[in-house]
Amino acid sequence: MQTKFIFVTGGVMSGLGKGVTTSSIAKLLQLANQKVSCIKIDPYLNYDAGTMNPVAHGEVFVTEDGGECDMDIGNYERFLNQNIPKNHNITTAQVYSTVIEAERKGEYLGACVQIIPHITDEIKNRIRNIAKDEELDFLIVECGGTVGDIESLPFLEALRQMRVEDGPNNVIFAHVTLAPSLDVVGEQKTKPTQHSVQELRRIGIQPDFLAVRCTQPLQEKTKKKIAMFTNVTPDDVLSCHDAKSIFEVPQILYDQGILDSIFTKFAKVGMVNASANWDEWNKIADSMINHKDQKVKIAMVGKYVTLADSYVSVNHALKHAGAKLGKSVEIDWIDSESIEDYNMLSQYNGILVPGGFGTRGSEGIIKTANYAREKNIPYLGICFGFQLAAIAFGRNVLKLDDANSTEIKQDSKNPVVDLLPEQKTVSGMGGSLRLGGHEISIKSDTMAKQIYSADSINKRHRHRYEINKDYIAEFEKNGMKFSAESDGGKRMEILEIPSHKFYLGVQFHPEFNSRPGFPEEAFVSFVKASSE
Repeated sequence: MQTKFIFVTGGVMSGLGKGVTTSSIAKLLQLANQKVSCIKIDPYLNYDAGTMNPVAHGEVFVTEDGGECDMDIGNYERFLNQNIPKNHNITTAQVYSTVIEAERKGEYLGACVQIIPHITDEIKNRIRNIAKDEELDFLIVECGGTVGDIESLPFLEALRQMRVEDGPNNVIFAHVTLAPSLDVVGEQKTKPTQHSVQELRRIGIQPDFLAVRCTQPLQEKTKKKIAMFTNVTPDDVLSCHDAKSIFEVPQILYDQGILDSIFTKFAKVGMVNASANWDEWNKIADSMINHKDQKVKIAMVGKYVTLADSYVSVNHALKHAGAKLGKSVEIDWIDSESIEDYNMLSQYNGILVPGGFGTRGSEGIIKTANYAREKNIPYLGICFGFQLAAIAFGRNVLKLDDANSTEIKQDSKNPVVDLLPEQKTVSGMGGSLRLGGHEISIKSDTMAKQIYSADSINKRHRHRYEINKDYIAEFEKNGMKFSAESDGGKRMEILEIPSHKFYLGVQFHPEFNSRPGFPEEAFVSFVKASSE
């Protein structure tokens, strides 16, 4: 059966929530027992998100198959509770690289290679191949950027062509816009949406739905005015007003009839009663709020705290764990360079250090890890936080002179953390880290075994440095235990201090496996310890 495509575009400005809209539409279709997945198109010239600054672009999300992707892929995984492969993140560089390589091989038989049809054909092929290979009922494609951006035009043109080629019974467009309310007037303004849709129609795309971001529910008169100027029926002008949790958005859209409208537009019959699915999802969505009387304060000490989206998966994982335990997790983001008095950390129930790279801020993290150990404050260190916790222990317990990572100080006298052996011949940065899911063996009689209740787990990685095995015997003799390893014992994956209330470091990134209703175990144990 023909896969149905829903293309989500955005206008007015970035950051309106195209990713949440895309995820919510996908979730609604999944709840209606449809086989669904999502694609994120990123028009930038980077091949992938791997080398991009998280403060400027948000976190780099790592897929199970080792892709370094846009953080919206993480949104899709959390909403759908399913793994999204790396080929679901399409970038300009990937498309052009494929076309140029084909041209160099002479595959175009002497044709003058152009944006239309060669680039647009490659974009369409990638989308259609995913739909075909995965035998999907619905594929939701989010086009990054804002309508009017030069770099988005080839992608929008390809999507326009698919509407012509596959017909309106198989392709529909949802456009995300903004209806701001000015304090001085108190009226919801429609002009930004009008102009955005005009720009979209100018390039040949008429939206079927408008998802209008607003602070308060969209007024009926505002809907009618938008409908008149955009050629979208009032019922398909959808209010995407502020919610307590993003996981409430599917219900908000459902209540406005979007699911019935989608099935009607696609002339698709056979909708089933999915009330059992809805009950389960609503239970999960409700668990993400309403715990204000059970607060747990967590200090997240890191390098990229000026943008909360830098650690969006960690933020979500903490919230998932809190929801499971009936707790409201409050996160304070603290720049590891700005801490002057470490006693300020004593006001928190737990301390978490997320991933990172490079020298900047590392000394602050090392001191934070040591403070948590000395004051018996629950500590969770992820990747960089795992490595620097080992360095803190080496310096302060083992009294190792100049203990450090060769990433931070190449000529360290005691390189407690060193470059992965296979990385020593790597010259490029993009896509060259140890990436994706790897099997991890957990030792018996450890906190790690209690946390995961398994001898083996599979977790996602993104790192270039690892614990130097030459120091492990000395560490374990003095109270730090390495309780999990991978690659036949070559790499240390988990450290813990058994005498501590809760002190855990993990080389992998557990946040990428956490889903609402199905929180990652290390986060649950950390939040639980922090709440006691």
